[in-house]
Amino acid sequence: MIREDKFVISHAPYAVKLDSLARETYYSQVQVHYRYSIEAAWFRRRNGRTVACLGYLHTSRVESFVEAAPVLEGMTDGRYGGDCKARWDGDNLWAPQSTWDQMTTYEEFLRPMLENFPEVPPLFDGWWTFKGAK
Repeated sequence: MIREDKFVISHAPYAVKLDSLARETYYSQVQVHYRYSIEAAWFRRRNGRTVACLGYLHTSRVESFVEAAPVLEGMTDGRYGGDCKARWDGDNLWAPQSTWDQMTTYEEFLRPMLENFPEVPPLFDGWWTFKGAK
């Protein structure tokens, strides 16, 4: 991924919460691997409307990192996008497998995010996009 200063929706950008980087260790027969996830927020167009999304970006690497930027810079496969946990379209909240309290928290985050489109949400760093996005 690369960090862009300007929001361009066609580049499918993500804002990320740099301090949310999580690392899980797993082992293959020949080496150690690390599965990383980082909280992300993004805007997309859906059925002609702009929607605000909250979820995670994931990747697996053999290198061990403690900071988010090198993990993001090493992400090259954006074909699956983010793992969306909640989406707000201005009228409806989609948040399957969420408790009522989680849904309330999601709406409290996503409502102002959509109202302030295309601003980076507070406490997030943006905009990150997969290399080669056009």
